[in-house]
Amino acid sequence: MHQGCDGSFGGGAGVVDKLRMMGYSGMAMPVETRLVCEGCGTSFQMKTMEDRCPQCGMVYGVTPCHAHDPRSIQAAGVDY
Repeated sequence: MHQGCDGSFGGGAGVVDKLRMMGYSGMAMPVETRLVCEGCGTSFQMKTMEDRCPQCGMVYGVTPCHAHDPRSIQAAGVDY
């Protein structure tokens, strides 16, 4: 069931699963966001709704509805 912008996906893995299921993983972020990786501390630009740290492979995701808010970006796990 599609929950729209109010849906809860149970953490980063759930967000990334939803992005993949809906075909939004490769969608460009409205504004690229600089992240500091939770896994290794590397700073990188998140350019798409699903992106990964170039150093350790930690995968991050954010839904299109919340892509304007960097606090909504969630880690799914290394090589998720």
